Amino acid sequence: MNQRELTVDNLNRCWDGCADLFGSLSEQQWQVRSHCPDWDVKGVAAHLLVAERTLSGWVPDSADAPLPFAGLGADFAAALEMPADELAAELASVLDDRRAQLADADDELFDAPSPTPVGKLTYGRFMAIREFDFWMHERDCRMPLGLPADNGGPAAEMALDEVHRSIGYIAGKQVGLPQGASMHFEITGACTRDIFVAVDGRAAEVESLADPTATLHCDSMAFMNLACGRVDPEEPIAAGLVSWSGDEELGAHAARHLRFTM
Repeated sequence: MNQRELTVDNLNRCWDGCADLFGSLSEQQWQVRSHCPDWDVKGVAAHLLVAERTLSGWVPDSADAPLPFAGLGADFAAALEMPADELAAELASVLDDRRAQLADADDELFDAPSPTPVGKLTYGRFMAIREFDFWMHERDCRMPLGLPADNGGPAAEMALDEVHRSIGYIAGKQVGLPQGASMHFEITGACTRDIFVAVDGRAAEVESLADPTATLHCDSMAFMNLACGRVDPEEPIAAGLVSWSGDEELGAHAARHLRFTM
C-alpha cells in the first residue's frame, strides 16, 4: 500500500466513523457541547459538511492557488439551520461523493502541488490533513457524548503524524524548551511512539536522547487533546494520563503548554 492508498483508506475509515456517528444521534445529543471550542455536536457536523462539500470535485491548479474555503461562513450558518437528520444525510451523501472522487485519484494528483492549511505542499498532504481533521472531530463529539471510539490503528497513527510533524514548533515555541535542553515525548496507550527533541540553536527532532532534560509521559489520546487545545491540561494530569520525570519544573510546564492548534 503506497501513501496515496493509505491516505484514502484512512479517510474512508474516518468518513465511515463520522457518517455512522451523526446518523445515530438523538435530538438531545446533537445539542451536547463538543470538545471543539464554541461548537456543539451539530456545529462540528456542519463544519465537516461545508468543508468537504467545497472539496468535492475540487483539484488544485497550483500551490499558489487560494484554498477553496473563502466565504464558507454563510454555508456554515445555513447548515446549522438544517434539521439534524437532514444535515446527517447531506454529510453522508457528500462523503459518498468524496469517496468516489478519491477512488479515481491517481498518484499524479496526490503528488500535485497544492495549497494546504499549513502552506504550499501537495494534494496528498492536504488529504492527510483532512484525515486528521475528521479523526479529531469525531472524537470531539464521541468523548463528551460518552460514546466509545477506537483511538488506535492506522487512522489514529496518521492523525498523530500531523502533530508529530510540528513537534519542533511545539517544543520550541509553545513549551519554550531552553537552549541546550532536551525532551523525550513518550506516547503510550492506543498509539505508541517515542519522540525526541533537542535545542541546538532551535528546537528540532533528533533520533534519540541518552539523557533528556525531561520526559513527558502521555496517553496518546490525551496528547492529541492537549496538542489540539481540546481539554484543560489539569484534567488528564489529574487522571494520570499525563505525567513527567526528570526536570520537575520543565516537565510540569510542558504538560500544560502543548497546544499548537484548535
